[in-house]
Amino acid sequence: MTNSSILVTGGAGFIGSFLIEELLQHSPARIIILDNLIRGSLDNISSFKDNPTIDFVEGDIRDAALLEKCVAGVDYVFHTAALRINACAADPAAGFEVMLKSTFNLAELCVKYKVKKVVYSSSASVYGLAQHFPTPETDNPYNNQTFYGSAKLWGEQLFRSYNFMYGLDYVALRYFNVYGPRMDTDGKYTEVMIRWLDCIKDGTAPLIYGDGSTTMDFVYVRDVAKANIAALVADVTDETFNIGNGRETSLKELLEILLSVNDSDLVPEFRDENTVNPVSRRLADNRKAVQLLKFEPSIALEKGLKELSEWYFEKKKLTAVSI
Repeated sequence: MTNSSILVTGGAGFIGSFLIEELLQHSPARIIILDNLIRGSLDNISSFKDNPTIDFVEGDIRDAALLEKCVAGVDYVFHTAALRINACAADPAAGFEVMLKSTFNLAELCVKYKVKKVVYSSSASVYGLAQHFPTPETDNPYNNQTFYGSAKLWGEQLFRSYNFMYGLDYVALRYFNVYGPRMDTDGKYTEVMIRWLDCIKDGTAPLIYGDGSTTMDFVYVRDVAKANIAALVADVTDETFNIGNGRETSLKELLEILLSVNDSDLVPEFRDENTVNPVSRRLADNRKAVQLLKFEPSIALEKGLKELSEWYFEKKKLTAVSI
């Protein structure tokens, strides 16, 4: 990566901004950030935006001419730009434009400009409710019911076909439940842990819908950023990897840990589930990433939730002061 030129789509976003912090440690010549600042923000990149290595381009990945200007001349591409899963469901046409058409345009440009390698951000959503736990990459994707998961799987297959047809090197990373500072906190698609942090701040009872037995595999954002670096430097192509923590945590357990790290004695209130969740379990089998990428997550859930809490409460304090 030293002295190379790198494009990060969605680089002002949650995962993209942490990825760039990792990239800067490897002394690249240039990092181009393409972001429309809808999910991303200038706050996320404030610590490095003025670094002479950084070339921030405010624009939309759907702008084909702008995308071409960004790809021309780069050595590597990290494709992290995406809509959220609920946003794709709410507006499938926008989901198509962002998740499929723009990814196709990007793949075409990577071939045209002879990009050396693409690291593609995929998702454990491709599995739907998996067949095996821990879930290996070989589990079939036919239980997925979401537009988002379908689009992510299509992206994987697109890059695979372009590797076969044109020799485009790529690695796809299937993220499990990514959390940490800079995660989305406002609006319709807020994560449950952010809602609970608001309850802790306000001293109100946190709500659990259902019995709290639904499980997830929470992986800290800095670990995800390191996985991206590992995928780029590894002598590996045409492969897909799970990126999770390898720990299955129920929503009830998650809340208990979040209350504990914040020294809170709040008691949750259980409510009837108001939606049907077709995915009741998540647990990554990380062995392939350990073997081929030499990547293993290092940040425990307790430590990650503590850092998330400190960041969020500081953010709320600064927001209150500015108002």
